[in-house]
Amino acid sequence: MSVEPWPSPPDQAAAEQTQGTLHSTASSTSSEDLLDQRPDKLCLDAFWTEVETIRQGSAEADADRRDSKQSEDGEQEEQWLADAGLSTLISEDGEDSEDVDKAALLSTLTRTQAEAVQRRIESYTLSLRKRNKPSPRDVRDIFHSPMSQVRTIKHSKLLLCFDLVCPKCRLGVTRIQDLSQVDMKKVRQLALIDMTALSDLLELEVKRNKSGKRKIPESTLFGVPLAALLENDQKMKPYTSIPLFMQALLSFLERKGLDSEGILRVPGSQSRIKSLQQSLENTFYSGQFNWDEVSPNDAAALLKKFIRDLPAPLLTPEYLNTFSAVRDITDLKQKLHMLNLLVLLLPEPNRNTLKALLEFLSKVVSREKKNRMNLWAVATIMAPNLFLHKAVPSKLAEGSEKGQAEKAADVMRLLIRYQDLLWTVPNFLMSQVRRLNENSSRRYQFYDRRIKNLLRKIHTDSREKPEKNVPEMCRTVKIQVGDTQTSTMEFHLNINSRTSDILAQFQHQFLRSPENGKGKINGSVAYPDCALYEVGGNIGEHCLDPDTHLQDLYNSNPGGEWVIRLKPNSKLV
Repeated sequence: MSVEPWPSPPDQAAAEQTQGTLHSTASSTSSEDLLDQRPDKLCLDAFWTEVETIRQGSAEADADRRDSKQSEDGEQEEQWLADAGLSTLISEDGEDSEDVDKAALLSTLTRTQAEAVQRRIESYTLSLRKRNKPSPRDVRDIFHSPMSQVRTIKHSKLLLCFDLVCPKCRLGVTRIQDLSQVDMKKVRQLALIDMTALSDLLELEVKRNKSGKRKIPESTLFGVPLAALLENDQKMKPYTSIPLFMQALLSFLERKGLDSEGILRVPGSQSRIKSLQQSLENTFYSGQFNWDEVSPNDAAALLKKFIRDLPAPLLTPEYLNTFSAVRDITDLKQKLHMLNLLVLLLPEPNRNTLKALLEFLSKVVSREKKNRMNLWAVATIMAPNLFLHKAVPSKLAEGSEKGQAEKAADVMRLLIRYQDLLWTVPNFLMSQVRRLNENSSRRYQFYDRRIKNLLRKIHTDSREKPEKNVPEMCRTVKIQVGDTQTSTMEFHLNINSRTSDILAQFQHQFLRSPENGKGKINGSVAYPDCALYEVGGNIGEHCLDPDTHLQDLYNSNPGGEWVIRLKPNSKLV
């Protein structure tokens, strides 16, 4: 299986220290303390207090408990194949062109990923037989070799002990926001397949829940579906990515609550919280709510209540149990890999809201000396609020074992500490997306072939193209303002050229002295707001990391154009 490599130091404490230097994830815990430090009794007591609070809230809203339910036999596999972009594999009326699209996706898979797909198809077929329904397509028509003839690698230590290197490669780091929506859709399909393959290898029993019909909420803030809340907010503030209420609440807490001792752990007044919630519902959008009357502890309680009251869990009904199951993985790098894939699978509103929450929690940890809330304390108090939800059954609330609390808090701790790493697209997924785009663009070459003939390549694991020994060449870089190309720039490319070099040349060549309007091109674009994009070829659109080695990028995508343009949400000045 293609698995994004992670550093492999002698122990997990050292691993965390290494990753911490690669990515600026906040933690005030020293590396020397990581081996011995675990949640203390105060943290664990706070954990179960939070669990009890959630139980009481669930009892008050017991009617909502059926919002999500476990899928019936066959439904999980059918939905999984649809989410993976492979629904036509079990369809009777798929068009030949659709078969080719699915073949293009399947042909990019590694052997282990392909086996995960095959297992879902076999499980779906078995469920149809149990219900006395004919299978629309024989699995042997889809995969060249039956499972019995495939070399089993389920327990292979070679796969579980990955060949580990630093995730930073010569093509740079790709963050989620760097890709177009079209390419991110393909990333999510591939991430689902890889996450499922890893779950199979680790023998994780993960059941997806599905969302049911929900009553239209009467409130304007609490209990409103996240997507609906954002849609309403974007009418007032276009391009906002997280709810305006949450933005205001986090902003208040950052101003007033970061240094408050016991923030998040010390409960607010229940009567005041109820009164504040009602006041917010009535006056928040009119701008009349007075934040000066709110205490930091009450605001923290409102934050946790807002997350708990979402009709569907922030981590989604489909993936909440998988997030929780990460606590049963013993190896740190496998935990991080699984969390990375799960973050990629979240819908954009959920992913952006989760990131905003984690960034705030990281700031709380950074002020540990004043607020007495270290990483374990914050993780322990927040874990129940993310991993328990009234709409999704959970084993976490069934007992009070110390080990359960520690494991759940550990997953929360990893989300906080490694959030920058988890919000990147692994290099192997980027390579698969490129191959998928290349295969799709060449559909005419194999349009008339049947799918099983195309899938014979599936069992050959992907390999990076060998680095070409290209002499120094000249590339034309387009410069774009808005939707209009305004100029071009010639750039001499060599083996050491990086994205930052092109941007530096752009600054020197086009940005004039202060007297002549420094920082502007044609009086409209400031250099710090610009980035270099890779457009076309085997990628839709890709904002490049400043450390991307451009000759490697050219070898990877010789058909792509390079364009300097404004970063998203930047304004013309």
